[in-house]
This record gives sequence, C-alpha cells and structure tokens, in this order.
Amino acid sequence: MSRDWDAELKKVDRVLESVSDEALLPTKAAETPREKAQIVEKQRSTKTFGVMLRLLLAVALGVGIVFWPYDTRCGLGLFGYLAATGMVSITGLWSAIWTWRHRSARGHALSLLLVAWGGILAAREILPRVGYSIPTEARPAIWFCE
Repeated sequence: MSRDWDAELKKVDRVLESVSDEALLPTKAAETPREKAQIVEKQRSTKTFGVMLRLLLAVALGVGIVFWPYDTRCGLGLFGYLAATGMVSITGLWSAIWTWRHRSARGHALSLLLVAWGGILAAREILPRVGYSIPTEARPAIWFCE
C-alpha cells in the first residue's frame, strides 16, 4: 500500500495556512524590570573562579602538549599523542561552554583557540599519514612501527 504524498502534503499546507504566524513562531514576551534585575544580580554574583580554573587547566594542557616527551613517529607514542591532542580540543570545548555561560568573551575566545590548537596539532600528525601532505622523516606515512 503506497501513500499519496502529494495529498498528504496538501493537507499539511492547509493546516499551516490556517494557523497564525504568532501561534507558529511565538515571540518571547518582554521581561519585566524585576526579572531583568534578577538576571543581572545572578550574573554579578556568579563566581568566575570555577570558570577561570577550567580555562587555566585547558590552557595548561594546551601549552604542555608542546613539550610532549615521547616519540610521535609511529605506534603507541603516536596514538598517545593523538589522544592527548584530542583532550586539548575537548578541554577547550569544556571551557568554551563554561565561558559562554558566564559571558566571559576573552575566555571564550581563548577556549575556541584551544579547540583549534588541538585540531592543528592532530592534523599535523594525521595528514602526512593519510596522504594529504608530504611525509617527512619526523612524520612518515606509517601508523605502526615495524
């Protein structure tokens, strides 16, 4: 049994035409001055210590990854490094969420830079191995050591 989709869609169109735009896409009612004052007070009283601590941890990991002590040429060292670069991006995303919630513009920009930094570090190792960039002696086109 096949459905007549043209007829079904015509029914949907008729229903949508009968509904007002306000009912489909309601606009948010203007907040009262009291509600606005409560929001401002909540933002003012929110402690940014936790947000900045998250950001500091993410930055420390992003800087620390530059001093990676193990060989990243192939094998377990490479996969450990790729996991660490993934963690740089994840912690950057983690701090980006918190800085967004607490309206910390500079912190949010730094968090997004950390996400990009983790992606750049991972791409630097992955791209030669998948044939997208030229392999070098430090970054050969192999994944596993022989």
